[in-house]
Amino acid sequence: MDDKTEELRDIFMDVSEEGTVTESQEEPRGSIAKTDDEEAVRERLRGVIEALGGRYDFATDLDTATYVRLVRAFYDDESDASIADELDVSEDEVFRARMDLHLLRGEDTDAPFDVCELRRRRDASDETLAAEFGVDEATVRHYRHVVAAQDAARAANHRYQTEFDEILTDAALSGQFTEQITEDGLDEAAEDIETDVSF
Repeated sequence: MDDKTEELRDIFMDVSEEGTVTESQEEPRGSIAKTDDEEAVRERLRGVIEALGGRYDFATDLDTATYVRLVRAFYDDESDASIADELDVSEDEVFRARMDLHLLRGEDTDAPFDVCELRRRRDASDETLAAEFGVDEATVRHYRHVVAAQDAARAANHRYQTEFDEILTDAALSGQFTEQITEDGLDEAAEDIETDVSF
């Protein structure tokens, strides 16, 4: 430790009530954006969900906070089964809630029959279509939900999906930016330290 550093340490010790010059950091790295920002993200998601619910009749009746958790889990690439466990609801309810929220996965249209034909024959009964497609009626009803969600999303010009995308992309970028600033700031500070100042 050089004379100047030692002098600064002595001055600090004289004016400080603490016995040490370091303090442990309670929050993990990147925590700066994890309080107010998280609440802001939840509020924005709630706004989109409530707007969606105001325009369409939901087949599910989960509370808004649960829909918010579902959206977050969906964007974290969790399966319906995993989301169902997390929310303590059935997997079918998660599926129907996703359809309510226009949250479609690529595999949602992997039907054992032509989904376009189901769309064209939407007025036919489940029984009739099940017989024609060689599936059970529950399967027909499942894909009716998919078709309805696709049509509703298309009619809304995919507005709600886009808003979910923007909110959660902004949140992810904000988190990455905060972490990058923290790391860069520490790196720069470390580069400026030329002597050992551990006491």
